[in-house]
Amino acid sequence: MADSQRHHSLSNGHCCPAGKLGDIPRNGICKKNGVTKVLKQNGTANGIPNGTENGSIYNKPFNETFEQAPMYIAVFTYMGFGLVTLFGYLRDFMRAWGLEKCHMAAERKEQKDFVPLYQDFENFYTRNLYMRVRDNWNRPICSVPGPQFDLMERLSDDYNWTFRHTGRTIKDVINMGSYNYLGFAENTASSLKLVTEQVRTYGAGVCSTRQEMGNLDKHQELEDLVAEFLGMEAAMAFGMGFATNSMNIPALVGKGCLILSDELNHTSLVLGARLSGATIRVFKHNNMKSLEKLLRDAVVYGQPRTHRSWKKILIIVEGIYSMEGSIVRLPEIVALKKKYKAYLYLDEAHSIGAVGPTGRGVVEYFAMNPSDIDVLMGTFTKSFGAAGGYIAGKKTLVDYLRTHSHSAVYAASMSAPIAEQIIKVMKCIMGLDGTTLGIERVRQLAENTKYFRQKLNSMGFIIYGNEDSPVVPLLMYLPGKVGAFARHMLERKIGVVVVGFPATPITESRARFCVSAAHTRQMLDTVLQAVDEMGDFLRIKYSRQARSSRPELYDETSFELDD
Repeated sequence: MADSQRHHSLSNGHCCPAGKLGDIPRNGICKKNGVTKVLKQNGTANGIPNGTENGSIYNKPFNETFEQAPMYIAVFTYMGFGLVTLFGYLRDFMRAWGLEKCHMAAERKEQKDFVPLYQDFENFYTRNLYMRVRDNWNRPICSVPGPQFDLMERLSDDYNWTFRHTGRTIKDVINMGSYNYLGFAENTASSLKLVTEQVRTYGAGVCSTRQEMGNLDKHQELEDLVAEFLGMEAAMAFGMGFATNSMNIPALVGKGCLILSDELNHTSLVLGARLSGATIRVFKHNNMKSLEKLLRDAVVYGQPRTHRSWKKILIIVEGIYSMEGSIVRLPEIVALKKKYKAYLYLDEAHSIGAVGPTGRGVVEYFAMNPSDIDVLMGTFTKSFGAAGGYIAGKKTLVDYLRTHSHSAVYAASMSAPIAEQIIKVMKCIMGLDGTTLGIERVRQLAENTKYFRQKLNSMGFIIYGNEDSPVVPLLMYLPGKVGAFARHMLERKIGVVVVGFPATPITESRARFCVSAAHTRQMLDTVLQAVDEMGDFLRIKYSRQARSSRPELYDETSFELDD
């Protein structure tokens, strides 16, 4: 049967013909020489003619950059990993012959005929590569994670295999790593007054699930407020953000369903998709042609072998991608979702509270109707300075999850003090507490984000992501420079998060800054000055406005799909 003649019915009872690539208007973005150029209403992009109009689907300019480093940087990066790997095999040889002590856990001699418990390369990578820079992670914090925090000083006498605490504290370290976007992770007496009252009334824990004896009036108050805040019919709160994804996706889809997942989705989304038993297809990050091809093929060809219609097609994306700093192209995805009669699951963990004129996430950022999102998920662990997550949508969806979600049925419910913290912050953002503090913090975060990003760009660093994203990845590439950068910044009393392989592509190690509304201009200037000095010292100012080595991040005309 020809593709143009084939139709497949989806789970909602509608039929959808095979679409053609390009039927959905493009987002009006032109990227040239690694720099994003926003296309104007008259079909020009900053003076470049023959652009696509930007007025039909986007309500505001959409600027994202993914610039490539010079070729020699990629060569040196691969050489660096190669040399470290070579020396790793040499050290393993020495350990095998007793010439060097092995600190890693090893199988007992009685188990020498067992299948190895650890995967070989993961174990090899940990003991020979990760150990060299292990001191930059898991640093113990001994204060509230506000704009500044205190660190417990620790030293290692055996090259990072073990650590010992000196008993001293490193005071007033500028915090550029926590997800405290609106600065509500605070411990002032006024901010904790209502939370303290809930501890006295309800205690610290619930000791039961929502299905049994753990359903509190505070939970209902929180869920009603979340639904009002998001503009949805209903919402349900969960005690853990990670489990909100991993335990609820299996309740929504299963065998015979299709999940279309962005390649950069968070691990919680990946785990939930795998646990569901549904078929998973991955599309290139924020690439609408890649997504549309998968949608069209799903409708045209149906399930493998049988060619039956998919029971459901679920698109899973994030609002802000926490490692790239990019924002989902929500208007285009919603248009594709409507065209092919699919469902949309949006994870707003990093975007809720952090973007949008009043902090209501990417839905508000793009001035879209919340009802266009079938499943709206978010967490309270970032902008709200608390713990847990939520799912919002139609009342029928939420009622279904109350009885079918593993997280609702089996997990302990959220404690009342945590619920009160979220309620307090959400009312503050909404202005229901009689103040303008919440909206002022939302605006301050947007101002700090633009200032910090613009300054780093002007210094010559390669910065990934959207200009409005408070997640700011600074690319360093070479693994040795990642550790040196974090150590030298801590000497300047600045705490940063550095990330490398396997959490990122092997050639894209980076530092990831998280901007907060609580950061003062003086704090940001102090950090920028230190970063500028370290950029010159480590020679990591690579920006040359070159084309990205990962075109799938933005080039909608070039992509490949795995079978």
